[in-house]
Amino acid sequence: MDLQVKGKVYMVAASSKGLGFGIACELAKNGATVCIASRTKTGIEAAAKKLREETGATIHATVLDVSSAESIQNWISEIETAFERIDGLVVNAGGPPPGKFGDFTDAQWEMAYNLTLMSAVRMIRGVLPVMRNAGCGSILTITSGSIKEPIDRLLLSNVFRSGVVSLVKSLSNELAIENIRVNNLIPGRIDTDRLKSLDINRAEIMGIPVEKVKANNEASIPAGRYGTAEEFGRAGAFLLSPAASYITGISLAVDGGLLKTVW
Repeated sequence: MDLQVKGKVYMVAASSKGLGFGIACELAKNGATVCIASRTKTGIEAAAKKLREETGATIHATVLDVSSAESIQNWISEIETAFERIDGLVVNAGGPPPGKFGDFTDAQWEMAYNLTLMSAVRMIRGVLPVMRNAGCGSILTITSGSIKEPIDRLLLSNVFRSGVVSLVKSLSNELAIENIRVNNLIPGRIDTDRLKSLDINRAEIMGIPVEKVKANNEASIPAGRYGTAEEFGRAGAFLLSPAASYITGISLAVDGGLLKTVW
């Protein structure tokens, strides 16, 4: 399938590795210009080098703190100035720390609010004028299965990712008439550094080897294994692309059948 992304410009947040990198890589393979961003200069420059070598695409790397309104606006302004267009945006951020309700202070709640919910608000608000000018655009948020089934010990993520999904559904209705699509992508157990850290945390709590935690998790997945960032990336690139031009307001799970909910 031709994704029709050649010559288009896509911004992908938190993309030095993991889920964001998987989407960036798939877009680049299909001829898009990809503007990647992450918290550390060494990390994002290494990712950009790898993408250029593997795909030959134009890759623009920026240091970004998604919890900072100023950093987000600087990134968007930089890309608009450099390329004079923004065809798509991937809203992504590292997850807030695990824990139970009594574990978190007001400061930690505020941190998670800025990291997870307000980063989405600010990134989307920042690119909308450019997309409206062009008369089209695609926005994709990377969310979590917790929007369907709250996950134990991920309270902060459960709360704020639900807010992002409500934002996306509301905006999809509002922006469809302007030919701007907004969707959610739900990762299941995708084999990334984030998942490894959660497995380690669970192993420490349960007092069992991390390999046992992984085996237990894989046994609960109908596909029988963790997914890959490449598999996730292909789904993300499709939803961002003109090939998905009649899809908006959905939450697509890439999870090997893990979620048990009907809707």
